[in-house]
Amino acid sequence: MPSPTSSDQRGAPYSVRFDRVDKSFGDLKVLDGLSFDVAPGERVTLIGPSGSGKTTILRLLMTLEHVTAPKDPAADGGVIWVDGKPLSHMEKGGRLVVANERHMRQARKKIGMVFQSFNLFPNMRVLRNVTEAQVHTLGRSKDEAEAKARDLLELVGLSAKVDNYPSQLSGGQQQRVAIARALAMDPDILLLDEVTSALDPELVADVLGVLRDVADTTSITMLIVTHEMGFARDVSNRVMMFDRGRIVEEGAPDEIFSDPREARTQDFLRAVLAE
Repeated sequence: MPSPTSSDQRGAPYSVRFDRVDKSFGDLKVLDGLSFDVAPGERVTLIGPSGSGKTTILRLLMTLEHVTAPKDPAADGGVIWVDGKPLSHMEKGGRLVVANERHMRQARKKIGMVFQSFNLFPNMRVLRNVTEAQVHTLGRSKDEAEAKARDLLELVGLSAKVDNYPSQLSGGQQQRVAIARALAMDPDILLLDEVTSALDPELVADVLGVLRDVADTTSITMLIVTHEMGFARDVSNRVMMFDRGRIVEEGAPDEIFSDPREARTQDFLRAVLAE
C-alpha cells in the first residue's frame, strides 16, 4: 500500500488520497479502483455526466457512504487517507481494518460540506444555524461561536439576516448561510456538491461570488462538483473528468476546457456548454 505521507513537489503532504477505492451499490459499481491525490490548499473540480461517481467521492469523504470492501480480504488498497491518516480504515493489531463510526467521526472533523439542498435547521434562526455545531462539536463558548458566526455572515453578505428563519430567506441566501456554517467549523477541506443546482438562475451569481471570495482569501483545500463550467474554470487549480467511476482526463482548467485530449471529455463539454 502506498505511504500516506507522499508529497507534492513542494514537499507538503497530500490533504486527500484515494488509494484504489471501490464503491458499489448492489450490482452497480460507481467507483472502480479510483486513485488520486489532492494537495493542501489545492482546488479540484470534478466534472462528468450524472452517475459518474462525483458526488459519491464527496459522500465517502464525509463518511455518509463507506468504501466497498474487496472480495479478497487480503487485497491491498481501497483506503481513503486525509492529512496522512486513514479515514475509511483504522489501525488495529498492526494492520488496517474498516473504521468504526467513532474513528470516522474523529477523522472527518476537519472536513466541511455544502450540499445542494442547503440542509439548514428550519426551527433555528440564521445565527443559531451557524453557531450550533461550533458549540456542540467544537466546544466553543456561545459568545465565541456567535462572534465567529457574525464575522462569517458578514463575509457572505447576510449580517442583516441573523434573526431570520431559513423560510424567510431566498434559496441563494439559504445557501450562503450553509457556506458560512461550513466555514465556521474551520475545515481544512471544503466539499461543494452542486451548490447552485437548486437555485433560480438569477441567484446563482451571488453564491458563486461568495465561493470565489473564499477561494481567493483562504488556503482551504476544495473539492468541487459543479455543472457551472465558468466557475470551475475560474477557481480550480485542476479539473478531473469522470466517467463510469474512473478519471478519463485531468489537467489545468485551461487545458481541459480549451483543448481536451479525450473524445469523452470533448463530447461532455460540448453537451454541457450547449445547454
